[in-house]
Amino acid sequence: MEKEVTSRNFIEQAIDQDLADGVYDHVCTRFPPEPNGYLHIGHAKSILLNYGLSQEYHGEFHLRFDDTNPMKEKSEYVKSIKEDIKWLGADWNDHLYFASDYFDQMYEAALKLIKKGKAFVCDLSAEEIRQYRGTLKEPGRESPYRNRSIDENLRLFEEMRVGKYSDGSKVLRAKIDMASPNINMRDPVIYRVAHMTHHNTGDKWCIYPMYDFAHPIEDAIEGITHSCCTLEFEDHRPLYNWVVHEVGYKMPPRQIEFAKLYLTNVVTGKRYIKKLVEDGIVDGWDDPRLVTIAALRRRGYTPESIRMFVDLVGVSKANSSVDYAMLDYCIREDLKKKAPRMMGILHPVKLVIDNYPENEKEELDVPNNKENPELGTRKVTFGHELYIERDDFMEEPPRKYFRLYPGNEVRLMNAYFVTCTGFEKDENGNVTEIHCTYDPASRGGNSPDGRRVKGTIQWVEKTTAVSAQCRLYENIIDEDKGVYNEDGSLNLNPDSLTTLNDCMLESGFLNAKPYDKFQFVRNGFFCVDSCDSKPGVPVFNRIVSLKSSFKLPKKL
Repeated sequence: MEKEVTSRNFIEQAIDQDLADGVYDHVCTRFPPEPNGYLHIGHAKSILLNYGLSQEYHGEFHLRFDDTNPMKEKSEYVKSIKEDIKWLGADWNDHLYFASDYFDQMYEAALKLIKKGKAFVCDLSAEEIRQYRGTLKEPGRESPYRNRSIDENLRLFEEMRVGKYSDGSKVLRAKIDMASPNINMRDPVIYRVAHMTHHNTGDKWCIYPMYDFAHPIEDAIEGITHSCCTLEFEDHRPLYNWVVHEVGYKMPPRQIEFAKLYLTNVVTGKRYIKKLVEDGIVDGWDDPRLVTIAALRRRGYTPESIRMFVDLVGVSKANSSVDYAMLDYCIREDLKKKAPRMMGILHPVKLVIDNYPENEKEELDVPNNKENPELGTRKVTFGHELYIERDDFMEEPPRKYFRLYPGNEVRLMNAYFVTCTGFEKDENGNVTEIHCTYDPASRGGNSPDGRRVKGTIQWVEKTTAVSAQCRLYENIIDEDKGVYNEDGSLNLNPDSLTTLNDCMLESGFLNAKPYDKFQFVRNGFFCVDSCDSKPGVPVFNRIVSLKSSFKLPKKL
């Protein structure tokens, strides 16, 4: 029997080669978020990729916060990131680290570079450094402070450390090559003065390392073998390797770049999300209209659906955009057999069954999900007065309208056949009550005489109905106009949230808990909101509608 051939992505091929060549004898990966905001769907790809590699090769996975910029970092973000990663199913075990854990080693590494003549203290301002850097076509110019003596650089750097200089007045720069075709190698800044209180180290430091200097040191200290990051760091790789080599780490990590996950017509930039939050346009970083992981979780997406999505997108070296509808496809696929299918009426109108006894009630056995018999059955109350969806009745129906209208017979789902005999309106012409008669012999929705009806509608018994708020979400971006205006602002969709009060749900919803998920028959998949829902007063977020024009391509 022939062995099944499994396709290997380019990262797996590189790791396979490194192990075969004896470059490494194990695999250790990491996810290194900056705690300056909440994670979004793009980060999920990196988390699941790095964690997945560690599991595939029976190695280690580290969570490390790159907290080198206290100006933008908060403990709130650290907490949210840990929650998101755990929720996705990535387990760092005992390997939780912070860049700030290594500030002492980074300082010693900077001293080592100075003593080797590979770093110098520079007095140029940030704007002057940009001017001296040159362009992609022209080499840069050396700083007038580049040739300071080693002793002078050691003294100045120590004075920076003890707080003698103000923010921006001095920086430490690597001494590499101002004529390099790679701008990142033109004497990059590796330390700056910042008199800021750090969330982890307090006021111990008033100088902080730059990301491009700190990151390779962190990887090397932790014994990371493969530093997998997105394509924008490809031009930074020579600097990454330079730092590791010059500082003298014996087992250098290997940086491998892959394409970012781009979704069409969504907002992932932290500064844009932060502005939406600060301007009160959305209800926090976890507003279900966003694609932060916290927002997706609150809206009702599952870890399994996001893992399926990331698997479908795959790993490549070419940037491309993925249709947001693919993510919706994944949650539908995940929930269609998991979620109980129950009746929820979003736009209720009263239905009176005139020939059903007013004070009588009966319990009907209803399957929870016909596609998954293992979910069992439940009891649903039926009675004289019900609620149905307003658009399931029309006074003057168009052709091929098979739901309720005067004289037409329909099936009440899992209950009886009913025939419309009349209706009532208010002074504004709105239908307020619909009258029907039922066929007692059609219990369970089946006719004993074999007659057929074309329409089936959902319903909820009036006296046992649970009143709830339901929130219907659309893209926060106006898809017809694109994400950004010419001035860089966002094209916002004014109809991104529709709040429906006094929706009527069957009684089984009364004890629903936060994050519980259901299919509302014909209305979509819904999740109990984790923030605003209260016992007996549920709030539901629509995760996704039931139908989509999206078709999964044969090859992605």
